[in-house]
Amino acid sequence: MGTSGRHLEGRGRTVSVDDETLVTWWGLILEGFSRAHGRIDADLREVADLPGPWFEVLLRLSRTPGRELPLTRLAKEVAFSSGGFTKMADRLVARGLIERRPSPTDRRVTLAGLTPQGARVLDRALRVHLDSLRRYVLEPLGAERLEQVAVGMKELRDHEGGTPTL
Repeated sequence: MGTSGRHLEGRGRTVSVDDETLVTWWGLILEGFSRAHGRIDADLREVADLPGPWFEVLLRLSRTPGRELPLTRLAKEVAFSSGGFTKMADRLVARGLIERRPSPTDRRVTLAGLTPQGARVLDRALRVHLDSLRRYVLEPLGAERLEQVAVGMKELRDHEGGTPTL
């Protein structure tokens, strides 16, 4: 791998980083996320008896007006294939955490709706999640650095990607 680096224009500034450093930074981001995410997920499973992906589904539904979303959109938002999400939704329905509802405006669409039981489980899990976020993310980074990371990740999420160079 070369270390020549490239000069890139980004947000009104020229960025010059050698290849080795760029790959290292990205690896550290992934490793840090993976470590914190694993610890947070373990706490959710152990203390709240709720797998992390289930928590994410309940949280997204709770933060959506009407507390319901089309199943296909929800699957995309939590980065699941439709087949994988269908199995998870079946389990959430079986535990009484969500329910499937037909869309009142499009009979081809099935909505996932948060149940009262799902809201209660989410409330308990959210306390665990917040404690874990404070311990594994906010404590080591501090508020200012965490805000910088969050802003940077939002920029990555919203960036209209350029053409691949490979």
